[in-house]
Formats: sequence, structure tokens, C-alpha cells
Amino acid sequence: MNRRMFLRTLAAASTTAVATAESARAEGQANRTGPRIDTTRLDARNRNRSTVVARHGMVCASQPLAAMAGIDILKAGGNCVDAAIATNAMLGLTEPASNGIGGDLFAILWVEKDQRLYGLNASGRAPYAWNLDKASKLGLTSIPGRSPLSWSVPGCVSGWGLLSERFGKLSLAQCLEGSIATAQEGFPISPIITEQFDSWKSEDAPHLAPVYHPGGRVPTYGEIFQNPMLAKSYAAIAAEGPAAFYTGWIAEAIVAKSKEMDGFMAMKDLADHTADWVEPVSSNYRGWDVWEIPPNGQGIAALQILNILEQFDIGSMVPNSAEHLHLFAEAKKLAFEDRAMYYADPAFADVPIEALISKEYAKKRAALINPDRASTDVSYGDPELDSDTVYLSAADDAGNMISFIQSNYAGFGSKICPDGVGFVVQNRGEAFSLDPNHRNKLEPHKRPFHTIIPAFMTRDGQPVMAFGVMGGDFQPQGHAQVVMNMIDFGLSPQQATDQPRLGHSGSSQPKGSRMENGGELVFEQGISDEVRLGLAEMGHRVRKGNGAHGGYQAIWREDEPLRYFGGSDPRKDGAALGY
Repeated sequence: MNRRMFLRTLAAASTTAVATAESARAEGQANRTGPRIDTTRLDARNRNRSTVVARHGMVCASQPLAAMAGIDILKAGGNCVDAAIATNAMLGLTEPASNGIGGDLFAILWVEKDQRLYGLNASGRAPYAWNLDKASKLGLTSIPGRSPLSWSVPGCVSGWGLLSERFGKLSLAQCLEGSIATAQEGFPISPIITEQFDSWKSEDAPHLAPVYHPGGRVPTYGEIFQNPMLAKSYAAIAAEGPAAFYTGWIAEAIVAKSKEMDGFMAMKDLADHTADWVEPVSSNYRGWDVWEIPPNGQGIAALQILNILEQFDIGSMVPNSAEHLHLFAEAKKLAFEDRAMYYADPAFADVPIEALISKEYAKKRAALINPDRASTDVSYGDPELDSDTVYLSAADDAGNMISFIQSNYAGFGSKICPDGVGFVVQNRGEAFSLDPNHRNKLEPHKRPFHTIIPAFMTRDGQPVMAFGVMGGDFQPQGHAQVVMNMIDFGLSPQQATDQPRLGHSGSSQPKGSRMENGGELVFEQGISDEVRLGLAEMGHRVRKGNGAHGGYQAIWREDEPLRYFGGSDPRKDGAALGY
């Protein structure tokens, strides 16, 4: 799909989604025959939202107040970096189960004046005093998530600091001003957030309840929720910068709670923390370069999936047909076996990134796929060695764009709030393996395997799209499905997320477990019973009922004149806003 065709697809969306899907499919698959997409279903889903178009700037986020906070910053003279920080801070208040300053952050940033991409890894490391010997003495076979033993240093605020200092136009204090005021005044919570607040009992999470079950009761839909403790933490960061978090009273509160609960976090762990600029890595999919952050995250799994799928003529298939979804599931299985074996902190382990994302390796892995039958015994390849989350994207009138993801890992992270800070600490350290032979084994001051991944797409060295799909292990699967929807099937940024998704679960994990019986397929509503039956007849294990997979945001850029096209996932509360 070239850019001219993409714009025709967007224009067609202004009439009906049926016309859009049909014209895109006709243009993208000229002279091909076969059944077409179920336009009745497509039309019903795509009437929910349309692709948003704006000229001066755009923010796409999973909560409306957060997206508006970013737009306010753009209108105040900030750039996309400032808008992303402001949006993330508001999300930490309004979507606290999924993200916050007790978690980690990754970003891919296009800087227009430099004509290049920058990658940011703001993930934290294990405490110096936490190691395999101590885990063994505690009798652990895995790291408990609801314990300070699962804590790694929260990297979010260090990421804010690096981004703001190097590329921001406004001060960090200006970026946090809106979320501080909203935390003090309160905001009405939505049904989705209400469900998250009601998903646990106060007695089961006594260190969480004082913040999120104030007065011992669960906030209800439409009720005003305030978080004055988070406002105090944000105000300290606004006044003192990241030092307030890593060496000041916030750090002291984190360490005090760790000691109280027999954890190993110390002031030195926080004071020594650094975020890092990294080079994004990419692979080309049918002429479009897809970019991800390299390990310790799982971004290259998306590139591996796409490299394998590129060996097949996906565009000739009916979207979400049994034929299409079978190939996708098989490619995912192969990539995730490599993920379980090789992905880890490259400062501690040999991670063969270049070999894993090479086209030659993809051809070898693709040759293992039987186009008619599901695999049940998949293993990792042999390359040459060398949960809950929020995703947002932002773009400004100078042409800068940012793909930004931030997470607590599990819902409400470790479910532990240090006293007086108003946020939870992540449980990302739960992802470490306790197998002493595993690349991702627990080691002092080491980054654990990470699931959160921002993505970016360019063509001929120019920016095209900042995008991401939140959702733990589903994220690489979501990235691949979005890219196929847009590149192979010609859908717009909004239609690419409106389509029902397939999730494959049960794959091997980076902690060392193995996939059993080929895993199972989990469908969203909208994939027909006929397709489910077809996949079952191929040998796939099919879960009954419907799930919900991920949460997507995307901004597509067009030039001459500069315009942005935004899509926001209907599975979330959010919105694509522009001006």
C-alpha cells in the first residue's frame, strides 16, 4: 500500500466503513479472486469511531483526560515530548492499575531537525542485594509478584528526566501542572477504571487500599476520585526533578516499605539508577521499516513474526480467515520460543539480536510451518550467537513524533504502595528466572525481561507512524496484526484497531517454562464460528468464548502539507485528539 492509496482509503472512510474496506481491498488486491471480508461485521465495528485528522498536533491515549492534558501542552507551546510526559502523568492518576511512576518506560522518538529516531530504555534493575542464593534460601521456585521481592527500581521518572532535558521545550514542572491539579481536585472514574478498583479486596491488599479504597470503600462509577498523595509526589518531582524520586523523600519511602516487608531495595539501588538512550532496531516488511527497542524487551518478537509472515502472500488472503490466522499463530509460536530462550538484558547475556531478526533466519523458521496443520511441538531456533500497561503517541507541528509506553506490569503492580506516595511499585522483577542457567536469571543490578514495547514505522528514511498495542505477552502479536491490517489489507489507523484480534496463549515464557500442546487460540468477538471451526480442524486448540486483546493507539503522518491521522482503541476509554 503506497501513501497515495492510503489517503484514498482515509477519504473513503468519510462515507462508510464498508466502502473504505471494500475500496482498500480492491486497490490492494487487484486481479485477485476469492471471498471478501465480512463487510457487515466490519461496518458495525467501524461505526464506533473514525480516524481523526489534524494539522498542528495530535495525542492518542487510552483515557480522555490524559489525551486532553497532552493537547493542552501542545497548545501552550510544548512539543510532542512535553505532551507525552503530561499525558503519562495524567494516566498515572486516572489509570493507576496500568501505569504510574512506580513503573518503567520505553520510547521511540522521531526528531525532525535531526531526521532520525532515538530509542529510550527507562527500565529499572534488580536490587544489588537480591540474588539467586537468597532466593534459594527462601525456598522460592519463582518470584512472588505481591512482594517487594518482585520490585525492580522504577524507571519512569528517569525517562521523563532524560526526555525533557534533551528534547523538551517546556519544564518538567509545566508538564506536571495539570495532573497535580487534577489529583488534588479529583476526577470522575469511568466503568473500566471502576472495574479495576473493584477487582481486588482491601483485606487482600492492605498496602494498596489506603490509596485506592479510601475510607475502606471501593469508588463507584462516576464518583470523584482524588489522590492528594500522588499530587504531593508529582509536586516534589516538579520542584526538584528526578532527584526527588531517586534520592529524596520518595526514595526513602520506597526503601522503608521494602524493609518493612523483608525486601532488598536500598537507597543505593535508587540513587545508582540510570535510563539509557539506545539504538532502535528494525526489519523491513514489504517496503516499510518497522522499528522496536532491542532487549531486555520483547520488541524484536514482533519483527520476527513479521519476517516469517513476509514469506507468505498475506494480502491475497481474507483478513481474519482461518488461512490467515493459522499462519499468524504459527509464526507467533516460532518467535515466542526464541523469545523464551534468548531475550534478556544484553549487559548480562549474549542476545543474538541481528541473527534473530535477519531475513535468512526468518526463511528457515518459516519453512517449519505446515500451511494446513497446527504445530504442537515447537522449539527455539539456533541463530548464530553474537499485563497491564498504557501506550500513547504524540506528534507536534514541527513534525516530531513519539511512541511511548509505560507500565506497572500486573494490574496495580505489586499491589504495594509505599506510605504517603500515592502510587504502587511495579512487580517487573517477577519476570526473572530462578534457573541459574537461563539468560534471564536473577542477578544483582540486572534488568529483567520486559514485555512493554513501543513501535515506529518509517519508509525511505521518513517517519510514517508511531504506534503500539499494550497488553503483556500480546504486544508483539498486536504489533504484527496492526501492521498486516494496514500494509497487507489497506485499512486506516482506526480500522486497523477496530478489527477483531486473535491471541495465542500458552507459549514458553522467559522464565523457562515450556509451551504445552501448542498453546491455544483466544478470539475476540467478531471472528466467525466458521473460522474458529476451520482452525480447530487444522489442529489448533480453541478456547471457548471471547477475550479482549490489547489497547492500541497510533498516529500516521502525511506531508506536503503536514497532517496527522490518529486511531484509538475502542477497547479502552481513550481518544485520538488533534487540533
